Amino acid sequence: MNYCKKENKSLKMNRVILDASALLALINNEKGAEKVEPLIGRAVMSSVNVTEVAGKVYEILGNEEQCKLAIEPFISSIIAFDKVQCYIAASLKSQTKHKGLSLGDCACLAAALHMGLPVYTADKVWAELNIPNIEIHLIR
Repeated sequence: MNYCKKENKSLKMNRVILDASALLALINNEKGAEKVEPLIGRAVMSSVNVTEVAGKVYEILGNEEQCKLAIEPFISSIIAFDKVQCYIAASLKSQTKHKGLSLGDCACLAAALHMGLPVYTADKVWAELNIPNIEIHLIR
């Protein structure tokens, strides 16, 4: 089944999907942050992955406004987790069960597959995935 969304090439040009782990590496200045920093301004994220990051940031900062200020400068847009992506993610969850991917991981991969964009992650197990039409970049 082909889930790739046909988009205007100019809209897709240079855009990338960030996994929660990649954005957290940048926010926390962890190893791999130097690979994520050049992506600022063209990075998009699934709403599911933004929720993951916001949950961790909220634990530290304790309020919504500070949480938004810590996250939103790094991403150009948040992609709503829609009906199409929910079924792609469910299929990916089943296909990758042996690798232990989370729902958030599958939501991120679903967004990348649906939009036809490369994805950046710190999750090394993703390098072992064999999913057609998804370009995965490890940041560390």
